[in-house]
Amino acid sequence: MPPKRHLTARRLRLGAELRKLREATGMKAREAATLLGADAVQMSQIESGVAGVSAERVRRLAGHYACTDEALIEALIAMATDRTRGWWEEYRGPLPPVFADVAEVEHHATFLREVVITHVPGLLQTADYARAVYTYMVPGLPERELTPRVEHRMERRAVIEGAKPTPYETLIHEFALRIRVADRQASRAQLQQILDKIEQGHATVRIIPTDQDGFAGAGASMMYTGGPLPRLDTGLRDAPTGTAFIDAEPQLAQLRTLFRKVEKATLDPVASRDFIHRLTKEM
Repeated sequence: MPPKRHLTARRLRLGAELRKLREATGMKAREAATLLGADAVQMSQIESGVAGVSAERVRRLAGHYACTDEALIEALIAMATDRTRGWWEEYRGPLPPVFADVAEVEHHATFLREVVITHVPGLLQTADYARAVYTYMVPGLPERELTPRVEHRMERRAVIEGAKPTPYETLIHEFALRIRVADRQASRAQLQQILDKIEQGHATVRIIPTDQDGFAGAGASMMYTGGPLPRLDTGLRDAPTGTAFIDAEPQLAQLRTLFRKVEKATLDPVASRDFIHRLTKEM
């Protein structure tokens, strides 16, 4: 198959999973390529996500790698043959690729879990809140870049608001709710937005109160997205070079443990909702 124009996170993940299967057998890339009737360059392109791979080739590789996990094979075939052109594709070009990649990962997730400490989660932000966050960037963004960022963030909410909403649970520090990234009116509207999403069943929200003893998780911010199988889960964390997509099982296990650890420091959903109600009245 010809090389893909965009190296999407989903395409990169497919290549990574095929590489993991090969490496588990101890087989060299050139040996796998020979079994496919391809060359080492083509195999490298498949495993790096540069080139697509057909369903038939995925099955052949799985057979050569002695993979008998039919659920995994079918999931990889679905990734290889998916031709979905989601709304996020319109933002490839106007925005850095990671914006579309994050939205695509969210779209295909079976569940979403998030921990945020300093900002309201993107999936719950109002347009005014998002604009204030992006406006604060240094160097400043011109309007032609600022507007599509805000629009993209608003469209991301479709994953929890659509006809088949993805289960979404977020742990938010009280600190994030109290910071006025814009003005008092925008902050009050933002809190009301969170309450609306709770009442509509679009989000399960748990608050980490500032008076919680023993909470040292200031660096715990992350998103964890469920795949069709646990081994196809994906973690997302901010890194110095941008958003890092995590797929190695040891790291995924660490993120699952981190989420459970932070969750122990939160109020339950009902108490969290009441907490936000009180804070809205104070704002």
